Order: sequence, then C-alpha cells, then structure tokens
Amino acid sequence: MVDCTFCRIIAKQMPGEIIYEDEEVVAFKDINPQAPVHFLVVPRKHIASVLDIQPEDERLIGRLLLVAKKLTNEIGISTKGFRLVINTGDNAGQNIYHIHIHVLGGRRMTWPPG
Repeated sequence: MVDCTFCRIIAKQMPGEIIYEDEEVVAFKDINPQAPVHFLVVPRKHIASVLDIQPEDERLIGRLLLVAKKLTNEIGISTKGFRLVINTGDNAGQNIYHIHIHVLGGRRMTWPPG
C-alpha cells in the first residue's frame, strides 16, 4: 500500500532500523520508544488491523508471535519479562493502520498500561 508508513519501511523506501526480516515478517525499532527495548513486529502483507485479519492469515499472525519470541530471546529480555501490545482503532492509539505487535521490555511494566 503506497501511503502506508510500515509498507514503505518494509520496502526500504523509508528509513527504519530493521532488526529482523524474512519472507513474511519484518521487525524494526520503534521511533518513539516507550521502554529501553521497544520494537515492532509486522507482516509484509498489508493487514490494516486485527479487525481485518482473515482466516487465511491465521498462520501469518502466529508467525508474528514466534518472531517476537525469537527476538526477545536474542535480545535478552525473555527471562525477566516483556509486554506485547496490539492496538486496534483510534481509541486504542493505533495511528498506523498496518497490523503490528509492539514488543516492550527492559524495565518493570505497570498496570493499567494507560
């Protein structure tokens, strides 16, 4: 999608600090980190939000979680804990409509989150 910021980062048409990529998934550092470790895991396929996931996307959505797990192990935040967040819609704070998982760690998280 031409006007999607994340599609442009994935296509390397816009800068992004990519920390992982494969044929289906890309992960990059958040430009406005909310924790010492804060990165996003996104599918290459443009899916606007959780509400747009289709049955054929089931494996891909699971793949996002597996990549998040892999990266938390590699970065070293898996043993103390981390938070995964998927914002859906304006009231939840979704401002880029390309589904993505925020992975936050490196500090104690509080509840409620916001």
